[in-house]
Amino acid sequence: QVHLEESGGGLVQAGDSLRLSCAASGRTFPMYATGWFRQAPGKEREFVAASNWNGAQTSYADSVKGRFTISRDNTKNMVYLQMSSLKPEDTAVYYCAADGTSGMGGTAAHEYGYWGQGTQVTVSS
Repeated sequence: QVHLEESGGGLVQAGDSLRLSCAASGRTFPMYATGWFRQAPGKEREFVAASNWNGAQTSYADSVKGRFTISRDNTKNMVYLQMSSLKPEDTAVYYCAADGTSGMGGTAAHEYGYWGQGTQVTVSS
């Protein structure tokens, strides 16, 4: 069983940077692919970034490519999302997820079996 807890959200201005953290419990977590998703009010949850089990492979949504970076530290059971050049349209609740496999994390939310409670990111213009 894996438990995930996000932190690091907040209110920032457009152009600022922010780093989200996801603390994981469970000794099998280092073997799992992970992802970040976000959900804005009135919208469906959308894919942001994914990483395979060791961070060697990553993928990003087109909307964040070049601005966001996913990384992980398996020695600490942590996953990070470094966000830069933030835009008002990045405002959302951000969720960390783990998919229970060691492959490359997918882009669909249903592929992930473990989720955190989310952290709010608000970008003002």
